[in-house]
Amino acid sequence: MRRRTFLSALTVATASALARVSRAQAPTRLKSIARDARGTTLWLGLDHAPFPGPGAWYHDDTVIVFVPAHYRFRDDEGVATLVHFHGHNTTAERALVAHELREQLADSKQNALLVVPQLAVMAADSACGKLESPGGLERLLAEGIATAAREGSPTLGETVFPAEASLGTVCLSAHSGGYHAAACSLRAGGVDVREAYLFDALYTDVDAFSDWTVSRRGEPFRRRHKLVSYFTEGGTTASMNAILRAKLEHAGVLVAQELSEGELSRHDLSHAEAVFVRTGLWHAAVTWETNALRDVLYASALPRHLASTWFARKTGARPIERRR
Repeated sequence: MRRRTFLSALTVATASALARVSRAQAPTRLKSIARDARGTTLWLGLDHAPFPGPGAWYHDDTVIVFVPAHYRFRDDEGVATLVHFHGHNTTAERALVAHELREQLADSKQNALLVVPQLAVMAADSACGKLESPGGLERLLAEGIATAAREGSPTLGETVFPAEASLGTVCLSAHSGGYHAAACSLRAGGVDVREAYLFDALYTDVDAFSDWTVSRRGEPFRRRHKLVSYFTEGGTTASMNAILRAKLEHAGVLVAQELSEGELSRHDLSHAEAVFVRTGLWHAAVTWETNALRDVLYASALPRHLASTWFARKTGARPIERRR
């Protein structure tokens, strides 16, 4: 049975030590912190979280930041980040567990932090609050990185990074209803997002993803915008992906497509400017069951300094490795 609770799988930092840290840095923005073999996870309350906001129904200001145990700050890289937007009828913490976001980032060995902001709480609503305002993503990441550095410094050890560190490479991922937060962030988030990954998440906002991808077509690997979109058979996401793929091909974007997950090589996954993958998985399993997020991270422009055998088989149909 898949794990459904988070704190039970982590070694939670000593409560008395956290209380001392909180008192020393009052008013603290740290809600809780946990550390295990994979890394350190911080639950923060941020002013620039998507919510609350004027006229918003939602008031949870939680932003979760995960720092992998292998992370090492390099000044020339800044702080690279993967920002994940969860879908409908869930929370940031539930998505963190259900989609094994921490585990997949850690397994990819990329030298990046994971940032998961709380969107609409347990609601069928794609609203993303402050992220709909120009510069929303930039403000969220600036505050999140600085706060995580300050609040986590007693616990982060070798994975520590300075509060004033610059922002490095940024990639976005979205599952299901998280598409709108991703689209808003690409349109006017104030950050040069390098890559975007949609996991059965293209319901509308096609032009936002198209315009963003086309704007850097033909650019070198370290400058281009890359899109990867997984979709299930039939339904809205399949038809929207067909529309987006046609627009990108017409614009001259280098597109790769597979109609059965695993047909493309790892080279294809890395090289193409836009990748479309039809999967036979259920909607809730697309992000994690076949290591989809891990694999797009391996193939990404995020920095990595650890050796991996993932690239040993670059050609031919790539192996699909299930998490369960």
